[in-house]
Amino acid sequence: MRSTCALVAVVLSILIAVPPVSAQEHVAGQQVLDAAVQQHVRAIDQDREAVQQFLQRSDVRAIAGKYGIDIRRAESAVATMNAADLASIAARARQADDALAGGASTVTISTTAIIIGLLVLILLIVALR
Repeated sequence: MRSTCALVAVVLSILIAVPPVSAQEHVAGQQVLDAAVQQHVRAIDQDREAVQQFLQRSDVRAIAGKYGIDIRRAESAVATMNAADLASIAARARQADDALAGGASTVTISTTAIIIGLLVLILLIVALR
């Protein structure tokens, strides 16, 4: 009985010593958390959109067809990627997109290799799950 009373006394003293969290502080904290989550979701959506747009390019589709890569499978794979894989692929897709936008014939071989590498990487990521 004494140990129970002592425990209650310790708990009460802690509760009295700890300042209460106001509802306003809780709401502010929740707003910051909500904003961070929304920002993360927007980043994922932007990465997914960048990869999807890259896969929609006619030159990318032509190269995929030439090498027997199923572009529809790659597109559906993008929908199931986790955020880290998606961010990596999106960064590479943006680089390849920039290279393709240049239109120089000297980058054709390396751009083709980048496109094939991206398509294979997308398919491998999904296959390894």
